[in-house]
Amino acid sequence: MSGGREVTVRPEAVETSGSTDPADRDLRPQRMAEMIGQREVHERLGIAVDAARKRGEVLGHILLDGPPGLGKTTFATCIPRELGTTLQIASGAALSAPKDLMPYLTNCTEGSVLFIDEIHRLPIAVEEFLYPAMEDFRVDFTWGEGVAARTINMPLRPFTLVGATTRAGLISAPLRDRFQMREHLDFYSVDELAEIVRRSAARLQMPMDDDSAVEIARRSRGTPRLANNRLRWIRDYSTSRAGDRLDLGITRQALDMQGIDTIGLDSFDRRYLETIQRVFGGGPVGIEAIAHTMSSAADTLESDVEPFLLRCELVIRTPRGRQLTSRGEEHLGGKPVSGGQTRLF
Repeated sequence: MSGGREVTVRPEAVETSGSTDPADRDLRPQRMAEMIGQREVHERLGIAVDAARKRGEVLGHILLDGPPGLGKTTFATCIPRELGTTLQIASGAALSAPKDLMPYLTNCTEGSVLFIDEIHRLPIAVEEFLYPAMEDFRVDFTWGEGVAARTINMPLRPFTLVGATTRAGLISAPLRDRFQMREHLDFYSVDELAEIVRRSAARLQMPMDDDSAVEIARRSRGTPRLANNRLRWIRDYSTSRAGDRLDLGITRQALDMQGIDTIGLDSFDRRYLETIQRVFGGGPVGIEAIAHTMSSAADTLESDVEPFLLRCELVIRTPRGRQLTSRGEEHLGGKPVSGGQTRLF
C-alpha cells in the first residue's frame, strides 16, 4: 500500500512493564485506560466506543486536533484495540491522488479503523473523493473517456475514519462537518506529565524519584512526547556519566547539558529572545528582521519557536512586530526599564 501500513491490534497485545522484549518497551499506552491526562476527551471517546460496541454498530468518524505530541496518534491506535478490530495508518501528505487512497478503502473490513495523520494536507481531489466514502460508504469513479465514459459506484464495507491534524483551521468545512466527533487535545499539567514520566521510567526499567519526575515535567512544555524524549536522554546520561544512578542533581545536569532551561526553553528559543532584547532593545520588531539577524527562516520561527514563547507570555505580537514582555525580560535575567530597554543584573 502507498504511504502507510495495516496493523492488526488485539486486546491481548497489551504491554507489560516487566517484559524484556524491546518491542514491548514502547512508551505509548496500548489502551485508553492506560492514558494519563485528556480526561474529558478520554471519557467522551470511551462512551462512543462503548456504545458502538454494545450496539454492534460502526463507530462514527472522529477528528482529533491539537499541537504535536499530545496523544492524537495514541488515541487513534487505542480505539481499534477497544473495538477489537484492525487499523490502517496513512499520511495525508502521501495521498496525492484518489488512486493512493483506494487501497486503504478497499482493504477496510467491517468496523475497521482508517487513521489519516495530518489530514489537513489532503489535496482537494482526494478530499472530495473521500466524501461519499465517509457518508455513504461508497466511492464514485469514472470508467472510460468521452461519450463512452460512465460513472461507477463501488460499495465499501462500513469503517471508521480517524483524522488527526495540528492545523485544524486548514481543514475545509465540508470535510470537517463529516466527522461525527471533533476533539481538541490540550497541553498537560506538570502533575500529569510527572506521572507519565514515572510510568515511562518503569517501562524503561530505570530508577525515578518524585523530584526528578517533577523536574522533567516542568521542562517538557506540557507535552508527553517531549517528556519521554527528555527521559531517554537522562537515561543515556545516567548510564554514561553516573553509573546508572539517578537523582535530582543528575537530572538537572543532564537537562542543562542539553541546553533545556527551567521552563523548557532550549538554546534556540533563548537566542530568539536574546536577539529581540540585545539587538532590537526589546522590540517591537518584525519577524523578518529577527529571522535575518538569526540567519534563520521566518516561517521556522513562526511555527517552531514562537507558539511556546507566546503561550508562556514571554513575547507578544503587536501590529508593529514582536516585543518582549516583562516576564520575557526577567527570564533572560534582566529588568524592564523605561524606553523599552533592558538592564542586565
